[in-house]
Amino acid sequence: MKTTLSWLREFVELPAGITASELDTALTNLGMEVESIVDQAATVAGDLVVGRVLTIEELTGFKKPIRFTTVDVGRDAPQEIVCGARNFAEGDLVVVILPGGELPGGFKIGARKTYGRNSNGMICSAAELGLSGDHSGIIVLPEDSVAPGADARPVVGLDEVLIEVEITPDRGYEMSVRGIARELATYFGVPFLDPADLDAPGATAGVPHPVAIEDTVGCDRFAARVVRGIDPDAPSPEWMQRRLVAAGIRTISLPVDITNYLMLELGQPMHVFDLNRLKGGLVVRRAHPGEKLTTLDGVARALDAEDMVICDETGPISLAAVMGGETSEWQEGTVDVLLEAAHWDPVMVGRTARRHKLFSEAAKRWERGVDPQLPLVALERAVEILTERAGGDVDERVLDINHVTPPQVVRLPVAVPSSLIGLSYSAAEVAELLTKVGCSAELIGDELEVVPPSWRPDLLAPIDLVEEVARLGGYNEIPSVLPPAGSSKGLTAAQRQRRSIGRALAENGYVEVLSYPFVAPGTADALGLAADDPRRSAVRLTNPLSEEEPLLRTSLLAPLLGTLKRNLSRGRRDVALFETGTVFLPHLTAAAPPVLGVDRRPTVDEWTAANAIVPEQPWHLAVALTGDIDPAGWWGEGRAASWADAVEAARVAVAAAGLPASRISVRAAEYAPWHPGRCAEILVDGAVVGHAGELHPSVIAAFDLPKRTSAAELNLTLLPAAPVIDATRISTFPAALIDVALVLDRTVPAADVQAALAEGAGELLESVSLFDVYESEQLGSGKRSLAYKLTFRAPDRTLTSEETIAARDTAVAVTASRFGAVLRGA
Repeated sequence: MKTTLSWLREFVELPAGITASELDTALTNLGMEVESIVDQAATVAGDLVVGRVLTIEELTGFKKPIRFTTVDVGRDAPQEIVCGARNFAEGDLVVVILPGGELPGGFKIGARKTYGRNSNGMICSAAELGLSGDHSGIIVLPEDSVAPGADARPVVGLDEVLIEVEITPDRGYEMSVRGIARELATYFGVPFLDPADLDAPGATAGVPHPVAIEDTVGCDRFAARVVRGIDPDAPSPEWMQRRLVAAGIRTISLPVDITNYLMLELGQPMHVFDLNRLKGGLVVRRAHPGEKLTTLDGVARALDAEDMVICDETGPISLAAVMGGETSEWQEGTVDVLLEAAHWDPVMVGRTARRHKLFSEAAKRWERGVDPQLPLVALERAVEILTERAGGDVDERVLDINHVTPPQVVRLPVAVPSSLIGLSYSAAEVAELLTKVGCSAELIGDELEVVPPSWRPDLLAPIDLVEEVARLGGYNEIPSVLPPAGSSKGLTAAQRQRRSIGRALAENGYVEVLSYPFVAPGTADALGLAADDPRRSAVRLTNPLSEEEPLLRTSLLAPLLGTLKRNLSRGRRDVALFETGTVFLPHLTAAAPPVLGVDRRPTVDEWTAANAIVPEQPWHLAVALTGDIDPAGWWGEGRAASWADAVEAARVAVAAAGLPASRISVRAAEYAPWHPGRCAEILVDGAVVGHAGELHPSVIAAFDLPKRTSAAELNLTLLPAAPVIDATRISTFPAALIDVALVLDRTVPAADVQAALAEGAGELLESVSLFDVYESEQLGSGKRSLAYKLTFRAPDRTLTSEETIAARDTAVAVTASRFGAVLRGA
């Protein structure tokens, strides 16, 4: 919100000598973030004076008209100045900046020779002084308004102090001069003159133009006035233009400038229609499917069923509360106008503005809340200024369709502010502070019955009133007391498990990333999920941050693969990423959620019913890798990442969770989005906890990833608690090593063979590992050889060769009976 100090002073008696620092402190203590306080007089350095044009000589022979002038600037001799403007004559008073001065933007002025003549200074336009965007000509002052040589700053309005503050979303009333002036009056304890405190005519039996409201939730008040026969060429007054420019709003025309001016002054956005371009009566309603509207910015917009629109017989002519349409806007030559001031639902406006990416000044105010009692006042002020400046006949009929509900009583226990803020407040002090912001407060027993003012829609609950007490009582008065530090129980078992998994993956070369949990509706198709896959059922956000990603993820893979692609596009080629986080799996139920109040704890049944519709949120881990897992260099060739590395990452994660390798197993599976021939299930104690392998080619194509990109995803919530493991006694006796090569069908998983060997070898087996896979036609069709290294050791003696061979033979016998394995070379 931008405004000027002089505008504020019209409504609040600020101290005469208030400094920028004092004003900054006041606004900050009131809860506003001060962006800047700028003295405009300092934006133009050097001598800026009033001059009288004495002579004008027209220079010829140049591409554009050039004038050589002499100007009386109150010095001993006139100044010679070359100027290209044509809108002044001899005897006119103009604004001159003399050599050595500097205009806004760092434009320094000096004496120089141009167009064959000496030019000592410059005759200024409003645009060059930063007063407006008008480049059409220089400033010509009224005749005899001031003597030549006088300081021109106060004459042209460069004696203003510009104030810019950032308003928090819950304080929409501060997005107006009225609101800021009221706050400053409260802070300094000085009188406040409310610009909305005037008598405005109410609704009449007849209406100036027919209007019907079909949705009184989206629009609970609609008021309108009509003025006919205005002067279409009447300019906006200079003081209004200066204030609009200072607020960052472009001047357009008198009727439009008036609506913008009153929006800044009162906080009530308005709209002006060309009455003669309206076809029939107006209807205020929600948009119908398929309707479109071209707004004032020239963009054709497809309307949503939640959008509120103003329509005539031709259809939508205005996107209500956000921006008007081209077909009914004011244009040059308009003589009959319909002025509209309404009150719109803030939630609807906020969603419409985000949906259409159209954050107009009006929309910014509506979504924060506007005083519903302002429409008639704003219309009366607009009619007064318009007829004063442009003439016209005012239609005495007033339209006011009013469905506004009055503010509700908020009951505040008098002890609550003291207990929450930490300062002692009496009931009278609380009532006095709340009265300062416009509330009415009455003490009934040990409670204050408070009725908020119409301009404070944010005061809905007792805690809102407590915040006002703290703010007006002074944040600086609240003592800084550290809360007592209770003893901590430390990390939970689940937290320790997740941290261990993260450290283990990082130690194995993976980089952790954090992704937003939002996905697009087409994500399930990109992942190749089947039509009946439960992961297709996703929670849709009511108010998403982005309309393109309105769903909550049911898998970590889609956001993770998007991050992988982003890293690849930045020039990375060897990437290994992991992420842990929740996924959201909805309960498919049509039951409506219970409405829970804040006045009591929910009952057991209410709590159960509320949780029944909350989606399951298990904690998942996902990894994705592509490129070389082992880099190439002078030491030798690198190794490309494959499905086996994704499986190993899953093993590393489960092992880091504290589960021994004996409880982890892997078997082949088919599960989207993995390649059906290169996908593995990860099992713990025989239960599937996740999948790993190479992604399906169609998924790789959908995400534009390199071939052979691999990934894994585990449900960490399914992992059992880590057991308490007794330390194994280390044997000091030597180990016996035996290699076993088994020939068996290619379809038999190597992990199952390894488990069978471990089962058959008995207690003497210390470890077993696969070290070679061999395939050849000599082994037979569909056969392969798996070679394992078996390590045997006894805790209390050195094993004999007979014991070792007997254990090996038993292990081989188990694989032979279970899988038909045969010792290679036997």
